Amino acid sequence: MAEIYFAIPGDINSLTGGYAYDRRLSIELQVLGYKIRHLSLSNRFPIPDARALVDAEAQLATLPDQAIVIIDGLAYGVMDAIAGRHSARLHIIALCHHPLMLEAGLSAPQTQQLFDSEQRALNAATAVIVTSAMTGKILVEQFAIPAEKITVALPGTDRHTFAPCAGNPPVLLTLATLTRRKAHNVLIDALARNSHLEWTARFVGGLGFDSEWVALLKNKVAAYGLEQRILFIGSVTDSANEYSAADIFVLPSLFEGYGMAFAEALAFGLPIVAARAGAVPDVVPDTAGILVTPNDSTALAAALQTVLTNTALRRQLQTGAQAVATTLPGWSDTARIVANLIRHIKSVK
Repeated sequence: MAEIYFAIPGDINSLTGGYAYDRRLSIELQVLGYKIRHLSLSNRFPIPDARALVDAEAQLATLPDQAIVIIDGLAYGVMDAIAGRHSARLHIIALCHHPLMLEAGLSAPQTQQLFDSEQRALNAATAVIVTSAMTGKILVEQFAIPAEKITVALPGTDRHTFAPCAGNPPVLLTLATLTRRKAHNVLIDALARNSHLEWTARFVGGLGFDSEWVALLKNKVAAYGLEQRILFIGSVTDSANEYSAADIFVLPSLFEGYGMAFAEALAFGLPIVAARAGAVPDVVPDTAGILVTPNDSTALAAALQTVLTNTALRRQLQTGAQAVATTLPGWSDTARIVANLIRHIKSVK
């Protein structure tokens, strides 16, 4: 049985799209006959201290020569020096969900530092897995990573019973960790412009990644007097009930490397309102959602008003989402792509 090492920072059971990808990829590779050995890196990544870096290198140093190790980009993007020292001995596969420099709220020096470190790290890798063609394009055009080094392995999506979308008032679901890149602030402003309409909004997602940002969002909701209509749910272990009970999925992210939450929403047949950012247009076609300019609360408010007041359009988008759901790749598809890459690396050792 072929052995693959998978280095993941923090808690592998964390409820984010990136961690969900790592978990399901590990499971599906095992189904295909691979033995997965999990290397647990520090939760300090992507802002590691010296101890986190020493520990990461020590774990890589224990791996046998010519071992294949997949390293999640949340850590790998700042492991450039370590990657450089081990790239000749190990076959490193970088898993880039999206470049670290594209997180919102970074200063110009931070952005440049992350760009430089990730570019060096990616160049040191044997291969790079990206979760969307858009991310691959960014790595080629901005990071100068050779296209032949990149493999696109889209996240899989499970099949679900379609949501009835019969809420009265309509339930607007946002499923995303509360970080600046997800632009909940823009959504709150847009919802406030539609306070004259009937709706309930549920913000489902982790509250512990940026406590200052979460406090700002809650204060903004309170200032608008919408505490009874915009609900901060926090993380949920099983999001299926949230999708099933929703009528519209809305998430105006400033950037998405893929956007697994959008694919999940489509799998439940939900009409979508979002920003035309990153890979979102590749996941959400015009037949299933309305996409607006990123960071534009006025445009987002207008789109929300349209889907809330035009029932016929909402049903049309719902039907479009259901049609797209049947075309989404499964997790076994994702694993087969990665397995093919692993076999290729082994064949040219």
